[in-house]
Amino acid sequence: MPRVGVVASKRTFRRAVDRARAKRLLREAFRMNRGCLAEHPDCVLVARRAILGAKRGDVERDLLSVARRCRA
Repeated sequence: MPRVGVVASKRTFRRAVDRARAKRLLREAFRMNRGCLAEHPDCVLVARRAILGAKRGDVERDLLSVARRCRA
């Protein structure tokens, strides 16, 4: 079962509420797609500034596209 580490730096997200939202979105996207990512080893997700304007579906789509690129 793959595990995930989520990083949202204080330099990128000055407000704690923004850091928490970014980490929450990444963790939820990983949780919802854990079955699709089963063959991947453990991973670390690093939040970028653009995630603040993204919805959960956008984050999931980006996560899956990165996972597809890693397989190739």
